[in-house]
Amino acid sequence: MPHIANLPTPRLFPRTALVATLALGAVLAVPAAANASTIYPPSGSCTATPTAQTGGTVSFECDAETFSPDEAITITVTGENGAAARIGMVRFAITTASGTASSEADGSLAAVDITLPSNATGTYNIAAVSSTSAGGTAAVTITGADGLPATGLDQGQTLGLWIGGGALLLAGAALAVVAAVRRSRDSR
Repeated sequence: MPHIANLPTPRLFPRTALVATLALGAVLAVPAAANASTIYPPSGSCTATPTAQTGGTVSFECDAETFSPDEAITITVTGENGAAARIGMVRFAITTASGTASSEADGSLAAVDITLPSNATGTYNIAAVSSTSAGGTAAVTITGADGLPATGLDQGQTLGLWIGGGALLLAGAALAVVAAVRRSRDSR
């Protein structure tokens, strides 16, 4: 049988494959990075009423030159039960509510009234974007009648957590008893 010399050792194959994969990834990533968006929202360009009560209405608007003149703007409300938020007079039945408005001649967004859900809690993020601008965002914190932020769980949700946690605890205890009984039988 003839001896074949100068063949790469099997240890070099994984290293060579790794280097080739990294090089290919770098070649493919460069064009993607070159095409990344350079549209950034102006800092603080949009504002909203900072706090509201459940079911309350907040005003959302954006400064001049945030958008191009007279273009369509999509306004999105995201938060707990954000689907129940109404932008203007339209109610949406999706997880995140969104609607459209038009920018003014100076590129601003005139005040838009947004009615929050009657069971709103926590913070709602409102964003405005268009095809030529990243627009801007603002946040609204829901407060209770005492003016403090409305966060946390209601009694129904807390009861469900206690029942679920108790069931898991009982299941774990039952498994521990079964394991102890098996060990005692096996040791005999």
